[in-house]
Amino acid sequence: MNRSKLPKSSVAPEVAEALLPELDAYASAFSSRRRFFTRAGAAVMATLAARQGLLAQQKATKERDWTGTLPTRYPDPDIVVLDDRFKKYAIGNTPIQRLYHHANMLWAEGPAWSGVGRYLLWSDIPNDVQLRWIEDDSRVSLFRHPAGNSNGNTFDWRGRQISCQHGTRKVVRYEPDGAVTVLAETFEGKPFNAPNDVVVHPEDEAIWFTDPGYGSMMNYEGNKGPLELKEAVYRIDAKTGGITKVTDEINKPNGLCFSPDYKKLYVSDTGTPKPGGHKPIRVWDVTADGTKLENGRDFCSMQLGEMSGGADGIRADKDGNIWASAGWVGDGYDGVHVFEPEKGERIGQILLPEICSNVCFGGKKRNRLFMTASSSLYAVYVEAQGAHIS
Repeated sequence: MNRSKLPKSSVAPEVAEALLPELDAYASAFSSRRRFFTRAGAAVMATLAARQGLLAQQKATKERDWTGTLPTRYPDPDIVVLDDRFKKYAIGNTPIQRLYHHANMLWAEGPAWSGVGRYLLWSDIPNDVQLRWIEDDSRVSLFRHPAGNSNGNTFDWRGRQISCQHGTRKVVRYEPDGAVTVLAETFEGKPFNAPNDVVVHPEDEAIWFTDPGYGSMMNYEGNKGPLELKEAVYRIDAKTGGITKVTDEINKPNGLCFSPDYKKLYVSDTGTPKPGGHKPIRVWDVTADGTKLENGRDFCSMQLGEMSGGADGIRADKDGNIWASAGWVGDGYDGVHVFEPEKGERIGQILLPEICSNVCFGGKKRNRLFMTASSSLYAVYVEAQGAHIS
């Protein structure tokens, strides 16, 4: 797992090979110009034929080539503008890229960007590992194992990694010296269900996290038995370590993020659908002292026409738009849905061939959207900048 390459096409493996080095090899091997150009021409024709074969297969199956062998015609058809307000964020000359895929990766989750390390960290929950995509050479390496069957990850404002562990029912922080600090393990004497996603407030460095019961359903070692707490959202005081419940006015709180000014908290609800079949993203106002929530209401619905899916991980950009992972429906729905901040209206989509679990902004300018989806990691450049560091 220290290194991975995307699989070559089963139709034409030679397509993925660079043509110019092949021609150079011919030139050095054959002094005869005629023989060289004859063989070079044959190589070119073989390459073209193979590409045509792959194009024909792609057209017949209507499936996109995610290996990168065939380029995507611009503008990328899977970046969908639903409303003119999304046009400013969709780049016409960039594709959605599949950065990593592995058949043994079972459920990719919790992407977090390290600005100092210039890498993207994420979890594979069932395999109990954390993986790392390194920006300078696109190499993927095993970052941590075991990882407590971690789900959501983030970095605090001091660069320390924080993880929500399903397997141990804890929220932990990894210190610079390698030590692991347990930040949250119990509430009112009862173990948490399975901490899911986590964010950090910049002013008081308080840590906010959600606690639905999904991890407990997997029967991980150390996380067995029925839920003892109602699903809720919690806040950890950075100075005292005290934990308070900020709201349980939600069925199954999952992904969460602050608005750019930190005056609102958004939380996706992946529980039982509300009347009409929709699963909402909810929003609360953060009180002036930054410790409580009030005025909870639905921000948007994940219902799209007759398609009833749900959001998982969510992030805000600097303009206040909410970028929500979406899935469990299929083509035309799964991927990322983008909602404008005023009325929660859906303005754009990024369509993926897999169920998208979570998103985060990263890269040098925080304008690259990373998306964990089932057994893959995807990314696309956008004309938006993430509101927060991870």
